[in-house]
Amino acid sequence: MTAPTRRTVAGGLAALSLALSSRSPAMAADAAPDMILHNGRITTLDRAHPAPEAVAVTAGRFSAVGEAATLLPTAGPGTRVIDLGGRRLIPGLIDNHLHVIRGGLNYNMELRWDGVRSLADAMDMLRKQVAITPPPQWVRIIGGFTEHQFAEKRLPTLDEINAAAPDTPVFILHLYDRALLNAAALRVVGYDKNTPNPPGGEIQRAPDGTPTGLLLAKPNATILYATLAKGPVLPLDYQLNSTRHFLRDLNRLGVTGAIDAGGGYQNYPDDYEVIQKLAADGELTVRIAYNLFTQKPKQEKDDFLRWTSNAKYQQGDDYFRLNGAGEMLVFSAADFEDFRMERPELPPEMELELEAVVRILVQNRWPWRLHATYDQTISRALDVFEKVDREMPIGDLHWIFDHAETVSDRSLERIARLGGGVAVQHRMAYQGEYFVERYGARAAEATPPVAKMLEMGVKVSAGTDATRVASYNPWVALSWLTTGRTVGGMRITPERNRLDRETALRMLTEKVTWFSNEEGKKGQIAVGQLADMAVLDRDYFGVPEDEIQDITSVLTILGGRVVHGAGDYASLAPPLPPAMPDWSPVRRFGGYQDRRASATGTRNALARLARCCDSACGVHGHEHARAWAASTPAGQDQGFWGALGCSCWAF
Repeated sequence: MTAPTRRTVAGGLAALSLALSSRSPAMAADAAPDMILHNGRITTLDRAHPAPEAVAVTAGRFSAVGEAATLLPTAGPGTRVIDLGGRRLIPGLIDNHLHVIRGGLNYNMELRWDGVRSLADAMDMLRKQVAITPPPQWVRIIGGFTEHQFAEKRLPTLDEINAAAPDTPVFILHLYDRALLNAAALRVVGYDKNTPNPPGGEIQRAPDGTPTGLLLAKPNATILYATLAKGPVLPLDYQLNSTRHFLRDLNRLGVTGAIDAGGGYQNYPDDYEVIQKLAADGELTVRIAYNLFTQKPKQEKDDFLRWTSNAKYQQGDDYFRLNGAGEMLVFSAADFEDFRMERPELPPEMELELEAVVRILVQNRWPWRLHATYDQTISRALDVFEKVDREMPIGDLHWIFDHAETVSDRSLERIARLGGGVAVQHRMAYQGEYFVERYGARAAEATPPVAKMLEMGVKVSAGTDATRVASYNPWVALSWLTTGRTVGGMRITPERNRLDRETALRMLTEKVTWFSNEEGKKGQIAVGQLADMAVLDRDYFGVPEDEIQDITSVLTILGGRVVHGAGDYASLAPPLPPAMPDWSPVRRFGGYQDRRASATGTRNALARLARCCDSACGVHGHEHARAWAASTPAGQDQGFWGALGCSCWAF
């Protein structure tokens, strides 16, 4: 790829001059850019200018891209010139489906197992957190991990959790299929022999009827998040601090934008007070477009009548704005993605209830997004959308299906014809093993069929669906899209259905902008677009595939403003107050865990498995660990296996 010519740069500078002409005379007189970045490998995702030598930023937008020899002389006394040191610069990542508002309210209370590679390390983190958590607070581990990521390939037992925390309540959410509560948590939430099972859920019991501490979604996850909602909440000033810390960890991963998908027990407008205050105070470090999620079954129509009367689509600004309705439109259309259970059959009233809500949205010209895991749900919803479209066209509304793991070609054709889109997330990276167990490896090869969507011209983008199921780390999503591997190392997507690295990157940048109706405004490094970008700690286009999920940003810039810096760029980062409260897990452990930081625990766990070789279960231990080892740096270390002194590990 070649750098733009001087003519291209001149055109960019001309566009800058035009933009400056609309500013005050004093500002227009000084055309020097605010920032210039150079001496790196720049990926713009702008096909007209894919790999310039330098980029300039003025007034929060990219003002020029081109040759360093042309841009550097334009620097003025106030221009910040940043040497990239040969590092890769990309547009800031945008998550198409992130529960960022809800996640921020609780982030400082949560111990994150995201990225931890051994149960031994995870339990050590739990014990350390229990030791400093004061009553009546809980220790909460709320999603973002799967048992398959651990070397031991299992969850902790209830006995292990009770031994680690005899008195402090512990709540561990594993995906949306189960929760583990210790005895102290059971006492606090009040579950006993007389507590009935809720519809679609199970409180597992001992023979005498006493709850064991295991809660199961069968398949309705309401029991899981209803139980979690019984825990203490942070006061407002702590929630403000918590949200800032969550946004900064997203910045650390190169995220500059997200579409918030609402969430259960997230009430509008009450639970939006924190994020609205941060937006009003100019303290958002991630651009957020938010959707409104209905809260009460059988009252969904009332919710959307009220919201469309009191709020206007796209109200807000480039940092915080209303993006429409969903992901829950009506509860009768919710098909839970617990692949350990059979696909749920939706009730017959679903179509009538969904149609009533969709008509309200179309009349008010609000886009929507609908949670839909299975093609059966998508097909029935499309019947409703097509019916409404015949009376009130919906093709210009940027409406979407979320997830769509088993969507069929026929449904994709219908979606494309109606002008809709599909937002996929990396849930299969966390649940792929369960899907294969139930439906088979062949069915998992194109679940969801991302390559087919692109081939058919369907509007499609990618995200995470964090924080309660998959992790909020977008590099895990990029790894899944390009390698087809789960976080447990299972390759479920064959090469023909995987994406190349550039296409995958577009899925988390420019392609997301259609889903928030912001095409041409962000997602690329191009003149006139918002200056959101990330400098990576390693080259996404050059690292081995196993390292993609470990990439972080060393410098994240939002609208020309540094919001995160590490290493050589640490001094550029704005200060962040310590996490509140003082016992917050964030103070000790942070958020997403670096796999390298837990290498010792991983190696120890593998060694324990290897020692099973000489025992009665040796064959099982050998096969279990060996299969996992291929996906880990420790497992690929031949010297490590040789040092175990076990002949069956010979390479």
